[in-house]
Amino acid sequence: MGGEVKSARFAALGTTAVVAVADPQALADARAAVERELGAIDLACSRFRDDSELMAVNAAAGRSVRVSALMLEAVQAALRAARVTDGDVDPTVGEALIALGYDRDFALVGARSTPTLRVAAVPGWRTVDVDADAGTVRVARGVKLDLGATAKALAADRAASCAGALVGSGVLVSLGGDIAVAGAPPAHGWVVRVTDDHRSDENAPGQTITLRSGGLATSSTLVRRWETTSGPAHHVVDPASGRPADSAWRTVSVTAANCLDANIASTAAIIRGERAVPWLESLGLPSRLVGVDGRVRHVAGWPSEGDDLP
Repeated sequence: MGGEVKSARFAALGTTAVVAVADPQALADARAAVERELGAIDLACSRFRDDSELMAVNAAAGRSVRVSALMLEAVQAALRAARVTDGDVDPTVGEALIALGYDRDFALVGARSTPTLRVAAVPGWRTVDVDADAGTVRVARGVKLDLGATAKALAADRAASCAGALVGSGVLVSLGGDIAVAGAPPAHGWVVRVTDDHRSDENAPGQTITLRSGGLATSSTLVRRWETTSGPAHHVVDPASGRPADSAWRTVSVTAANCLDANIASTAAIIRGERAVPWLESLGLPSRLVGVDGRVRHVAGWPSEGDDLP
C-alpha cells in the first residue's frame, strides 16, 4: 500500500492482519477496534480452539446449540455462500480438511510428521439447520463445519466498518490479503499489491491496483499448502470430491461490493476452473485469474497495472 497513510501489522486469525488509516492520528483507535472485532470472530468461529462456538456446534452430535448473534451471522454467511455457488463453497468440509491433514492451526501442520492423505465425503450444506428466531444452529451427527472460506472475509468487512465508524476516517483492513475498506479513501485511493501470496514483497510477480471502496479477496492453491504421503495438498477443497481442488487456476483475485462477496467468488472460481470465466463475467465481478502455468487473465473490467478498479 502506498500514499499518505499510516498502517499497523500484527498476527491474527492464523494470518497477518494489516490496518491502514487515511488519518494517521486515528491508527491506534482503529487498530484497537479491529483487534476487538477479530477477537470476537476467533472466539465464535475458530476450528482450533476448544472454547469456540464452532467447536460446540460440531460437538453437539445433532442437537441444536444456542449461539451468539455473531456466530449466527457467520453461519448464515457460509450457507449463503453455498446457495449462490450451487454448493461449490460449502461449510461442511470440516471433516474433509481434517482427513487431508489440516487438523490443527496451520502454523503447526508442517511441524509434524507427514500425514497420510485420506479422503472424507462432504455431507453438504443442507445438513445445517439454522433457526434465526431461536438463535440456534444444528448440524447432523458426524458433520463438522469449517467457516474458513467465509469467516475471515466477514471479519474484514465487520472490522473495517467498525473501525471506520469509530474514528471517522478512511480505514483499510487486510486479513491475509483479503481486504475491506470503509469511509473516505486517501486522495489517491488505497494502493494495493495483488500477488499469489500476501506475504510476498514488491518484487514478487503480481500487479499494483488502486482500491477506493468495497472489498478484494484472493484465493490461491499456493498458500496453506502442505505435504502428505500422497503428495502436496492445499486448503481449497472441492466439495464434490472431498479433495483439494484440481484447478486451472493457481490464484484468483476478485473485487466486489464487500470482501465477503469477493471471497465467495474467488474461492468458487478456483473450484470451478475454466467454468469460472463466464460465471464471473455474468456477475460483472472484476477478476484476475492466474493459471497454473503463470499466465494471467483479466475478467469483467479488471484494471491494467496501476489503474483504479471500476
